[in-house]
Amino acid sequence: MSAIASMFSQSFFHGTKADLKPGDLIAVGYQSNFAEAKPLSWVYFTGTLDAAIWGAELAAGSKQERIYVVEPTGPIENDPNLTDKKFPGNPTLSYRSRDPLRVIAEVTKWQGHPPDRLQQMKDGLARLKEEGADIID
Repeated sequence: MSAIASMFSQSFFHGTKADLKPGDLIAVGYQSNFAEAKPLSWVYFTGTLDAAIWGAELAAGSKQERIYVVEPTGPIENDPNLTDKKFPGNPTLSYRSRDPLRVIAEVTKWQGHPPDRLQQMKDGLARLKEEGADIID
C-alpha cells in the first residue's frame, strides 16, 4: 500500500472468534484460526468485509464470530496463500504483516453467508486438510 495520503482511506478487517477491544493488538505467534499448525509468523487481514466474514465464520471454536476494523502497524504485503495460489491480482484484497494489527473498532452489523454456502466452504477446507494441503505460509 502506498504511504501517500489520499482523499479516500482503505479500511482493513480481521474476522475471528477472539474477543478483542479497541486498542488491542493482533500479533504473530498464535495458532491460525483455520488450521492446526505451528504458531503463525504473520497476521492476516483483508480490505473486504466479505473476506472478513469468511474469516469469522470459518474460525475454529464455538465463541461468537467477530469482525474487527484493524490498522496495520508496519509494512504489509499481499497474502500469497490467496493471491498467488487462488486469486491472481488480489481481488479479495487479502494481506499479511509480521507487525501487529491494532483493533480500531468492532463491526457489529453484518450478515453471514447462507448455511449451504458455508457448509460447502467447510467441506472444501476439510478436503484440503485430508490431502495435507491446508498449509498457511
